[in-house]
Amino acid sequence: MTEQKSSPDQPLDRDWWRGAVIYQIYPRSFQDHNGDGVGDLVGITERLDYVADLGVDAIWLSPFFTSPMKDFGYDVSNYRDVDPIFGTLGDFDRLIEKAHSRGLKVIIDQVISHTSDKHPWFAESRQNRSNPRHDWYVWADPRPDGTPPNNWLSIFGGSAWNWDSRRMQYYLHNFLTSQPDLNFHNPDVQDAVLADMRFWLERGVDGFRLDTVNFYFCSLGLESNPVVKPEDFNASTAPAVNPYDFQEHVDDKSRPENLTFLKRLRALVDEYPGRTTVGEIGDSQHQLEVMAQYTSGNDKLHMAYTFDYLGGSFDAGHFRKAIDLTEKDAPDGWICLAFSNHDVVRHVSRWLSHGDREASGKLTASMLLTMRGSVCLYQGEELGLTEAELSFEDLVDPYGIEFWPQFKGRDGCRTPMVWQSSAHLGGFSTAPRAWLPVPGDHLLKAPDLQEKRNDSLLHHYRATLKFRKDHKALIKGTIRTLDAPAGVLMFVREAGGEAILCAFNMTESPVIVPLPDGVVVRAIDAPGSVPAPVGDRLDLPAFGGFIGAVVG
Repeated sequence: MTEQKSSPDQPLDRDWWRGAVIYQIYPRSFQDHNGDGVGDLVGITERLDYVADLGVDAIWLSPFFTSPMKDFGYDVSNYRDVDPIFGTLGDFDRLIEKAHSRGLKVIIDQVISHTSDKHPWFAESRQNRSNPRHDWYVWADPRPDGTPPNNWLSIFGGSAWNWDSRRMQYYLHNFLTSQPDLNFHNPDVQDAVLADMRFWLERGVDGFRLDTVNFYFCSLGLESNPVVKPEDFNASTAPAVNPYDFQEHVDDKSRPENLTFLKRLRALVDEYPGRTTVGEIGDSQHQLEVMAQYTSGNDKLHMAYTFDYLGGSFDAGHFRKAIDLTEKDAPDGWICLAFSNHDVVRHVSRWLSHGDREASGKLTASMLLTMRGSVCLYQGEELGLTEAELSFEDLVDPYGIEFWPQFKGRDGCRTPMVWQSSAHLGGFSTAPRAWLPVPGDHLLKAPDLQEKRNDSLLHHYRATLKFRKDHKALIKGTIRTLDAPAGVLMFVREAGGEAILCAFNMTESPVIVPLPDGVVVRAIDAPGSVPAPVGDRLDLPAFGGFIGAVVG
């Protein structure tokens, strides 16, 4: 077991997570060490120097636990061991040690709203209605006509209830039928999952990313969800072709009982100074409200992210509204910002289907790294990797297979990382083929090519990350949006007597931006910024931005 220690001249920063930049690694697709076509923990360890050189503060590892891999690790059958496809506990300990030696914190996924149906807990629970774990999962009798107990839907399609012939009851699954939901109303379940989390805290992890953190509790009465009013419809939790968002999910998730459990979870984490939590909140109608509840008061989650920036349009009005609502609804909460991750279309493809993707990639990097909050970067984002176009025969994601062709699932953002442009499979693996194809156009964005270009997107990310660390206002400062012409997002960050004005032209045409009355700015050598204005206006080119110090 290893644990990151603080030295006498470097006191432990318990607040390191506030404003931190976290690099998400999807283990299956980062680096394959043993040549089987699937990434592993040893491969990740071998590439940590690259991650540290970016200038990030931490890594987040998507699940690597024992699993039948029906949902590629998000269906856990043993919370305390590493799946053989990824390596061993010893490999994980060496990864932690290497990361800490390079100044990187390590955050790991915790998928505790549900388990795999192969988990021993479920194997026991489904045997009968009287065994010691009979109520560890959400079981319910059918209606008199044999149909499910209510109208709840699975995000992966169809009813959220599956019939089990052993118990002659339905069990709840918000995702795949092979992912039964735990019953968090049972204190023994809470004790068990917290004990499993303690196992990893003892091994030295620096925090947890909590998958589907608002799904832990459902209503004890199992009431049916109401229908969403047309004016409130928002297809952000699930794709538009999925009827999941036709319901207002007030009874199957985001329950008030969750707040008490999150306090228990926080109390556990606080036993280990300097550890942190970041929650994933999926709730189409109430995302910011839930985020505010879960991160306020310093006794629940440290931070959380919603899908406000993982979906939506690339529009200055949308961004300003999201920033203003966050500041209004969660004044003492803390958001973790992300534009891409393993669940959504990569943002360079989602937001720009044509035009100069490298310019827009630099702009979105500057925006993300100057907005208020902590930040998650998804592997390959710093290279400008696009969403892979895969054939149906290449798909392995059950979500995409279910809703093909209108929704192609998550495989397109999970293809292997590329490292060398001319190497087999981009240097990801020596296997004849990888678990997902390596797109040919990704090879043209490999790090070995971008290292040679001083104006590359990779260098822009490194420079912007360094710039962020050099300015306290960008890490923990306040944010205040300003009026600007259509298509321009403008705000001021302030902390400790420093004020930084940021203006971003999110359009493909040049824009003139008048400065607010009485505001004078000067250049501060921000990466990719246009020069300081000569008069009282900024001249922003297409996908251009300005970052400067406010001096009056």
